Amino acid sequence: MSGLFDAFVRAVGTAFHPRMLLLTLIPFAVAALTWLAIFWFGWEYAVSFVASMLGHWSLASHLYSLFGSIGLATAHAVVAPFVVVVLAIPLMVISVLVLIAAVAMPVVLRHLARGRFALLEKKRGGSWFGSLFHSLGVTLVCLVLTVVTIPFWLVPPLFALLPPLLWGWLSYRVMSYDALADHASPDERRALVRRHRWSLFTIGICTGLLGSVPTFVLASSMVVIVLFPVVAVGAVWLYIFIFVFSALWFGHYCLHALQQLRHTAEPSLPVDGPTRLIS
Repeated sequence: MSGLFDAFVRAVGTAFHPRMLLLTLIPFAVAALTWLAIFWFGWEYAVSFVASMLGHWSLASHLYSLFGSIGLATAHAVVAPFVVVVLAIPLMVISVLVLIAAVAMPVVLRHLARGRFALLEKKRGGSWFGSLFHSLGVTLVCLVLTVVTIPFWLVPPLFALLPPLLWGWLSYRVMSYDALADHASPDERRALVRRHRWSLFTIGICTGLLGSVPTFVLASSMVVIVLFPVVAVGAVWLYIFIFVFSALWFGHYCLHALQQLRHTAEPSLPVDGPTRLIS
């Protein structure tokens, strides 16, 4: 646990470095423009499609009847937009995470490599294309899990638990690969991920919980539904900052774990050639 806390403190300090704050602007511009275009051209179509689907769902009919019985007969009008918001949020977060993995993570690691881990040998066990295919693969799995668990997202308290778990798993799988891609060999990376999987999953869940704060605000406020395309832009930057912080937390933890692994030089670890810490 001391390693987790140490990496957390270092990540907080690094996240407010001017270089890191500037780094959030590029993924923000790409993601914000993309999602504004999607909302601009697809919002009404998406709401109409969801409303049509809900019209054929018996549970929705019971829900509308419940609204009428408590004097909220007009509340059914916001159900379809609310569902669109709930479905859009995980897609936004996943797209931001992929952008961070592709654009920001290499810059974060170069920043760390020039500082605390300047003397750590690079074995380059991963590649940009390897990171891309790995990210796409685990993102596809996460999307499938998201779709499968959608009915539970409207059930308290699961709506507050499932997103951090899903995004925690996704963050852990994507960012642990990227954090170790330059410095670790393939065998070292697999050994470290296997050995530290619960710590890495913990980092993913914690950052997922941080990410669920703007998610909860967006999904729970009925007023925001009207302004969702605009409010979503601000939320995108917040997500990006959180994921840059996540990249720093994963980077500090994974590279320190690799440093310790080479320092102890355990003979049971199958690595490519002798492992050592350059000092």
